[in-house]
Formats: sequence, structure tokens, C-alpha cells
Amino acid sequence: MRQPSSIASKGCKRSTNVSPKTRVEQLREQIREHNHRYYVLDDPEIADAEYDQLLRELQELEAKHPELVSQDSPTMRVGAEPAKQFASVAHAMPMLSLNNCFSESELAEFDQRAQKGLETETLTYTAEPKLDGAALNLSYRNGQLERGATRGDGSHGEDITGNARTIRNLPLRLRGAGYPAFMEVRGEVVMPRSQFSELNKRLASKGEKNYVNPRNAAAGSLRQLDPKITADRPLYLYAYGVGAHADGDLPDSHFELLQTLRDWGLPVSDLVERVQGASGCQHYYEKMSARRDELDFEIDGCVYKIDSQAQRDELGFVARAPRWAIAHKFPAEEATTKIEQVEFQVGRTGALTPVARLKPVFVGGVTVSNATLHNMDEIQRKDVRVGDTVIVRRAGDVIPEVARVVVGKRPERTEPVTLPSHCPVCGSDVERVQGEAVARCTGGLICAAQRKEALKHFVSRRAMDIEGLGSKLIEQFVAEELLHTPVDIYALHEHREQLIEREGFGEQSIGNLLSSIENSKQTTLGRFLFALGIREIGETMANDLASHFSSLEAIQEVAVNYAEQIAELLKQEKTAEEIDKALKEDVLRQTPNIGPRVARNIASFFDDAGNREVIQKLLAADVEWPQESSKKSAAQHLSGKTFVLTGSLPDWTRDEAKARIEAAGGRVTSSVSSKTDYVVAGEAPGSKLAKAERLGVTVLDQNGLAALLADD
Repeated sequence: MRQPSSIASKGCKRSTNVSPKTRVEQLREQIREHNHRYYVLDDPEIADAEYDQLLRELQELEAKHPELVSQDSPTMRVGAEPAKQFASVAHAMPMLSLNNCFSESELAEFDQRAQKGLETETLTYTAEPKLDGAALNLSYRNGQLERGATRGDGSHGEDITGNARTIRNLPLRLRGAGYPAFMEVRGEVVMPRSQFSELNKRLASKGEKNYVNPRNAAAGSLRQLDPKITADRPLYLYAYGVGAHADGDLPDSHFELLQTLRDWGLPVSDLVERVQGASGCQHYYEKMSARRDELDFEIDGCVYKIDSQAQRDELGFVARAPRWAIAHKFPAEEATTKIEQVEFQVGRTGALTPVARLKPVFVGGVTVSNATLHNMDEIQRKDVRVGDTVIVRRAGDVIPEVARVVVGKRPERTEPVTLPSHCPVCGSDVERVQGEAVARCTGGLICAAQRKEALKHFVSRRAMDIEGLGSKLIEQFVAEELLHTPVDIYALHEHREQLIEREGFGEQSIGNLLSSIENSKQTTLGRFLFALGIREIGETMANDLASHFSSLEAIQEVAVNYAEQIAELLKQEKTAEEIDKALKEDVLRQTPNIGPRVARNIASFFDDAGNREVIQKLLAADVEWPQESSKKSAAQHLSGKTFVLTGSLPDWTRDEAKARIEAAGGRVTSSVSSKTDYVVAGEAPGSKLAKAERLGVTVLDQNGLAALLADD
């Protein structure tokens, strides 16, 4: 049985003691980490309900503070990157996620927003069970299956065509006629409950690890490297929609579209219904809730989609989700157990996170032995003590949260949870700044826990992007004293012979790793700053710093100067509020989106002699980037222009096209509006192109975009 670890306890308790900007960055960092563990590692560590709460809080903050919205926010994305074992493929149309509702009142609010947007009083919906399996994108060309891919990050997924072909009810060729020349079919792959039990019996008889529930079994079976293993698994597909399509007409009604897909030989759930208004949706939800336990496949809620495609096109999308659909999720499952111990785990920034070790309890198909306690404020608010009987809540595959204490069952002697004064890993002092919920180890890089997490962050794809140096390998290298700081990564070539002797390593894998390390030396200032792991400096703020200052030296100079001013004001016994006010006009504070708290974090980082030494050694190892100017140049001639990308470009990925546009000063958004200047359309562009044409927005192909970018 999998044992979740420290990331699990990055909680979703809303903080009222930080600025909206700081909280937004905190939420983004947490959500990105959870996305990575869920979609890439197949090892999620928080419940779906907790993740939903994090995402909803972020959405609410961005809605209230639109100036904080950035293109790298998780709200602009669906998830995380594809795993490395399979080839990465682009979806012709992104696979978006759905917003969630959890009550009848929230469902009514969604319906009212849609009515208002469409200026109508009644809406027809297609209601479907929310199948709890693994999403699959199937590309059919001229009626023949061309490719099967996982959702991945929504834009790119894993090519698992060989595995998809083994699914029993998935047609390799469509039946009948009238289907588009090219069509993406979206569906969910599930494993029936009855056959799931039989599979686990077979695995146990072979001495192999059992799956914890049908959802994990479906996802794990789809991602087997050997298609013969997948073929031996009882997987079934249920189609629920169409993505990109070309050279063919589809019904305007979603309900009729599903019937058409069924006519073409694609399996569609028999539980799909067409209903009227929010009341019809709620009635369907209650019916599915009552039937949930008798179904042979797992569902975790219902999905409602506006039936008319024309109305969908009119409503469009917001960030990562359509405005015309919503998932109505069933309540989280709960169970009662006891807290046997509370441990504190240390993260990358030194944050100490309390985790409850529970008497194992079976909740919703999973044996749970750990639960998040979030932070000391949450422990005190709920009055959690060692020995307490507690209600644990679970709404996903992994670690739950302690929902509440059953005070009436509290033993006479219970132990209050206290914050340790010293780090449980390295023994350094633990510090908790007044007004902050999080306590931190002050050990920095001498703390092995922080060192491991800092190194994992440094090599991650959006930082230095070093492939082949994964989490497990970093943990091994830290334990073996091969890695202490990021500088040691660039000296791994000196240990080539030692590395080759390791199990699973060979000349090719070592060569690939060292080549990736060498390639990472050519980076950008923004990536480098992000990779350093400065507290609360995400990708957006790192890029803001890089574009505002002319060089790393300039950033370091203003940061150290800021730290010196703080030290001088502290000698004068100034309060934190007085210091922030006194330094309001400082050069560092004039950087876009840099407030007093973030400025203190930047100053603290660069004022540390050890950090400066690491930076100098990285530069000495030939890590470099093009010099950036703090002024708008001729190369940024697209400043103020807004672009939307749709479809697949012949030579550039979306990320490449976005990077080129942003380098020229342009801004890339996800939805078309009257304020959009250009829509860049590739193959199978979808409804965004149609909306651009209706609004009179200029449409470019890749050549047109290239010409615009070259026009200095």
C-alpha cells in the first residue's frame, strides 16, 4: 500500500494574514505540485475535495484581482506534463477540465449565469454520469483509429495508441457513414467493479501488487509499457464528446451528437438524459446518487452540458474550463478513526507541515493511515490532540484531511500537539514569523529535506529543465553526499565511472543525463531566478524581475541594498509596518507585482553569503543566458497586442509560439473576445476561429505570425 508523504499536507485552509498577491502565488505553487504528482507521477497526495478547494480559492482571488492573473496560472491549465515513458503528442483541440459545484444552490448559480449570458430564461442540458476512470482522446481519420492519447496537461498527452487498440469496446474503424474526415473523440476508460475484484485476485496469485480501486486500475492499465498487459485487463470506453473535427458536420444538439457517436459504433452510456433547467439537473443528480452503489462502474458525480452547440459557442470559455458545463460532485466520504501520532515534515522552503498518523481505516475503497493537519493554526482551531477520535474526510484516491474531532470520545489523557523548536531533520531552529501560519526550519541547505526538495525544483521542467535527474535519483544522490547544492549537478560528469556502476545505469542513460545537464547551461534569466527557489517567487515574478532589471548583478545589488536598509531600520527599532512604508519607493519595490513581503524574501535570499556563493559557482560552471534589457526595445513591437492560439501549427508547438509572441511584447490569452487583436489558427482550430471571424478579429496562420514577429 502506498504511503503518502510530505506534499500531502500542503493544505487548503484559507489564510487571512497574507496579501492576495502572496496567497495567489502560494496557491499556484501548491496546485502545480499536486498536478505534477497526480498526472505525471501517478502518486497523488491530497483528496480531490481538497484540490478543488485550492483551485476554487485561486479562481476567486483571480476574479477579485484580475491584475494578478498570469498565463502560467494553474487556472489557465488543466493539469501537468505527460510522463516520459511515452511519446508526447499534441491534441488538435485542448482537453479542458470542468468547474465543480457541490450543492443545489451552486448548481442554480451556474444555471443563472448561463441564462444571463445567453439572455434566455430556460436552458436544455444533457446530463451524464461523471465516470470515475481515465480520460482518453481518440483521433479518427477517415473513420479509422489513428491515435489514442491520455489527457496529459490538456494540450499534450501521452501516445498510448497500442494500448487503446486493446480496449474491448473501442472501435478500430467507425461504422456507417457521415462522420468527419478527421475527428477527436473524447471518452472515459473504466474498469467494472465486478471485474476489478477478479483482476486483483489474479495479481495476488502471481505475487503482484493489487490496485486500490477501479479508477487506479483503469489508469494504470492504460499506461502499461507492454500492450499485452493492457489487453489482459477488463477495460471499457464510454464516449462523452468530440474535440476537433474537420470536413464534416455534427449535430448542434449534444444529446443527438452522443446518439450519432453510438450509431458510428462508439459506446455511450445508457444513463445519458436530456433535462430541462437546474431542477432537471438536480433531479438527475438525486437519481444517480440513489443508483450509485448498484452500478457496475464507479461514478463520483454528474456532468451537465448545455445541449445546444450554438449556445455553447456563444458562452465560450473561462480560463481552464467551459462556461457551458459543470460537474456536480457527490459529497466526500468520511470515516472515524484515532490519531496515534503527529509528525512534522519539512518541505523545500523549510515549511514544517503536521501530518496525522492514523489507526488505519478503510474509506471509500482505500485504506488510509495519514491525514493532513495543514498547520498549527488549523490544529488549534480544531483542537486536535494525539489520542483523539477524529472524522477523516476523503474524496479522492489519497491522503484525506482531519475534518473534526469527536470530543465526546476524547480519552482522559491526550497530548496537545506542539510545534517543535528544532527541525526534525537537521536540528536547526524552527522559526514562525508573527502573522504567518507556516513555521519554517532555518537550516537552509544544511537541512537534507530542504536540500532534496530544492534540487528537485532546480531541475524541474520550467526551471533548468534537466531530464533524467528525477526525484528518486536526487534523493539517492543527496543520501550518498553526491549532491549538496545545485552546483554539484554540474560536476556530476566527474563521477561518470561511479554512476555507470549503479544498477539501471548504462553508457546511454549516463550520456543522456550529462547531455541534458550540459544543455541546461543555456537558459534565460527568468528560468534561472525561478530555479533558485526564492521563497514566493514563481515563474511570473521571476520573469518580471528578469524583464525589469538589466542583469542578475543588478537584481543582486538592489536586493542586498534593500536588506541593508532593513537592517539599519531595525537598529532604529522601527516596526515592520514602518519599515515597509519607509522602503515603499525603493527600486526593488518598483518592480511589477513585488510587494513588501516578496521584496523581503528576495533581499533575504541575495543577502545570504551562502546563496551568493552558489550563484557565483553556477556562473563559473558556464550557466548563462542572453542579456535582457529593462527597457522596451524594437524587438518588443507587439507590446499591448493580445493573441489567441488555436489548432496545431505545422512547425511550432503552442509553447514555442507563445514564447515568441511574449518575447516580442505580446500577450497570449485563452479565449477570443472583442479585445483580441489576433487569432493564430493552425490545423483543426475549432470554435475559436469561428468566433474570431464573427467578431472580425484578424486571423493569422503560422507564416502570418512569423511575418508579424519579424516586422521590427
